[in-house]
Amino acid sequence: MNRLSGKVAIVTGASAGIGRATAKLFAREGAKLVVGARRKEELDALVKEIEAEGGEAIALAGDVRSEDYAKGLVQLAAEHFGKLDIAFNNAGILGEAGPTTGVSEAGWNDAIAINLTGSFLAAKHQIAQMLKNGGGSVIFTSTFVGYSFAFPGVAAYAASKSGIIGLTQALAAEYGQENVRVNAILPGAVDTAMYRDMNNTAESRAFITSLHALKRVATPEELARSVLYLASDDSSFVTGTASLVDGGASITRT
Repeated sequence: MNRLSGKVAIVTGASAGIGRATAKLFAREGAKLVVGARRKEELDALVKEIEAEGGEAIALAGDVRSEDYAKGLVQLAAEHFGKLDIAFNNAGILGEAGPTTGVSEAGWNDAIAINLTGSFLAAKHQIAQMLKNGGGSVIFTSTFVGYSFAFPGVAAYAASKSGIIGLTQALAAEYGQENVRVNAILPGAVDTAMYRDMNNTAESRAFITSLHALKRVATPEELARSVLYLASDDSSFVTGTASLVDGGASITRT
């Protein structure tokens, strides 16, 4: 416990799934939190839950496509808690799916804007703030899709999430000497609303489960523990990684 004592963290996509589980875990480990997502009601409920457990959190609802929102989250951390040590840029969407020949330009652009450009805008302002207090840890949510595994019908999602890996490596190389570490987690299937939307039949869920060596999908809390490792000093010599947290999906052929 208290692996993040004295730390200040931003978590985006915090209203549900991996982001919500990570925010709660960070708070239990001693971090003070700024939580972000589009849905204000869910964020406010999360803040109340964190406070009920003795933690500190403040919410700001908004759209990660907006640079003003990226600035606002960082400013809130600095003004309310005095600094920024950790950022978990988790907000993302599946985007328009289906045969690529039928995907609209607007659908493509939306996935890129939220998943990739939103991550860039967030890190741009987070790193600037971290440099003022001697460094920090930036973590992105990518995916195994488009990295070690491919599915038809999700070109925009795969491309946008693969771009995050390049961004991770570039930022890690650029800011490592200034004690800013940058890493990405690459989850396999996780039991979230997005997963259930994509796999809304028993047959589909059974197929996805079978792809993993562990023959199950992850819980959001399991992913949160991997994020905690990258956020904490336990990973002090880890940067620039695309960290697979995929239950063995990348190596499974049975």
